[in-house]
Amino acid sequence: MLISSVPNILTRMFPSLVWKVDETQKTIYLTFDDGPIPETTEWILKTLQQFNAKATFFCVGDNVRKYPELFQQILDEGHLVGNHTYNHLNGWNTSVDEYIENVEKAAKLIKSNLFRPPRGMIRIDQAQKLLEKYHIVMWNVLSVDYDKDVSPQQCLKNVTSNAKAGSIVVFHDSLKAQKNMQYALPKTLEYYAEKGYHFAKLNFSNIKESRPSRVELALAYAFSR
Repeated sequence: MLISSVPNILTRMFPSLVWKVDETQKTIYLTFDDGPIPETTEWILKTLQQFNAKATFFCVGDNVRKYPELFQQILDEGHLVGNHTYNHLNGWNTSVDEYIENVEKAAKLIKSNLFRPPRGMIRIDQAQKLLEKYHIVMWNVLSVDYDKDVSPQQCLKNVTSNAKAGSIVVFHDSLKAQKNMQYALPKTLEYYAEKGYHFAKLNFSNIKESRPSRVELALAYAFSR
């Protein structure tokens, strides 16, 4: 079963990962994973522009290599970028050294200290290494736009039923998610704009440094054995 909102217990167990922003203003942080992709990325940028919305794009390094002009367009239009590994790696099935090497390969193309693990799949020993250089940005609202069994209407509901001030919301900049995302994104923007919200990119001032919890340290030790 896919969960569209992250349980509070998970965010408390892993406080060194960024799950949401401490926000008193009516601000939502939209994020897009897996791009840039021709046509899809351009459509997202055009849609965001219509609502004067800014967002954060967690880009796959190999896609940046293939479509550098789209990557530059994201930056030119005032959005933020983050690292999403070079090959969309599953951290659970990858050694620490291989995972870090892949992230650093992407970092040669993506100049950012923000990182998001593909599918959220990262081991604590990998996270401990990456936290030396990056903020690891997770989310507290997942649209589940990539799932073919989720309808466009449900995708929209996943967001509007859960997102509030300070929420980090995940959509996907990919062909697999395109149908659901293209239905849900403009309706999300319209829904929250009518309620007085605005949409901002993440920035270094609204992401706080957090120390690893005892649970994180224990898990990191266990994985390193």
